[in-house]
Amino acid sequence: MNKITFDSDGVTLTGNLFLPDDAEQAPGVVVAGTWTSVKELMADRYARQLADRGYAALSFDFTGFGESGGEPRDVEDPESKVRDIHNAVGFLAGHPAVDGKRLGALGICAAAMYMAANAAQDPRVGSLALVAPWLHDATICEAAYGGAEAVAGKIAAAGKARARYEETGEIDYVPVVSATDPLAAMPYDIDFYLNPQRGGIPAWPNRFAVMAWNEWLTYDSISLAPRITQPTVLVHSEDAAIPEGARRFHAGLAGPKDILWSQGTQFDFYDQEPQVTLAADTAAAHFGRTLR
Repeated sequence: MNKITFDSDGVTLTGNLFLPDDAEQAPGVVVAGTWTSVKELMADRYARQLADRGYAALSFDFTGFGESGGEPRDVEDPESKVRDIHNAVGFLAGHPAVDGKRLGALGICAAAMYMAANAAQDPRVGSLALVAPWLHDATICEAAYGGAEAVAGKIAAAGKARARYEETGEIDYVPVVSATDPLAAMPYDIDFYLNPQRGGIPAWPNRFAVMAWNEWLTYDSISLAPRITQPTVLVHSEDAAIPEGARRFHAGLAGPKDILWSQGTQFDFYDQEPQVTLAADTAAAHFGRTLR
C-alpha cells in the first residue's frame, strides 16, 4: 500500500493506492464506500482485494472526511463526492503504474450513487461495479425514511441547520448510528458501526451533519441509469438495503449489464465472508472482461 495525495479542485485529498505485485501498468479502479465513511471502513478492504487480483486500486477520503482536507467536516454532499471521484480517476489515469486507458470504478453502498453519477459524465471510466448498492430517488427515500412527512421534516431540519451554519459557522451533528438516540441518521443497533473490531474505529467519528439531509434525500440516482453506457455489474441481496432501488437502476441502464443476487445483510458486504470475496471476485472478473 502506498499513501498518496491528489488535488480535488483545490483541496488535498489523501488516499491509499494498492498495487499488484507483478504488473508494470495495471488497469486502475477507484473504490469508495458508504455515506460518511472513511477509507479504512470498507474501501481499503476492497481495494486490497482488487490489487490481489491484478488491479491498481485507489481508496481515498472525500473532501472534509478522514485524512483529507476541506471544510466543513463530515458533511455528506453528493455533488462534492462526485467531483472528488472525477479527480481520483484523473489521478489514476496519470499514475505511471496504471494503464490510463483501462479504468474502472467500484462503489459500495452509497458510493454506488456517486460512482454512477461520475460514470454518466466521465468517458475515462470504462466499467462499473456496484456492491450492495444504495440507489435511491424520492419514492425510495419516502419508503426508507418513514414516509413523505418524515422526509419533509428532515429536509426542514436541514434548512435550519444550514442557516445556522451560514450565520455562525457552527455545524449541528447527530450520530450516524446510535441504538439510543432517535435523532441519529440510522437510529439502530448496527454492530458494524458500533463494534470497534469492525467499523467503530477512531478514524470514523460517527457524526452526521443535519444540514446534509436535504442534499441526501433529494438526490436522484435512479434517473442516472439511462445515461450510463459502460458495462455495469451489481452484486446485491434481497436481505440488504433497498433491493428495489437496485432492480430499478439495473433495468434502466443503457449499456451491457448484469446483476448477481447473493445472500447476506447490507453490513455483511462491508467486512464479512463469503460476501466480500464473492463481491471482489465478481467485480474483478467483470473488469477483466470489460477493461480491454
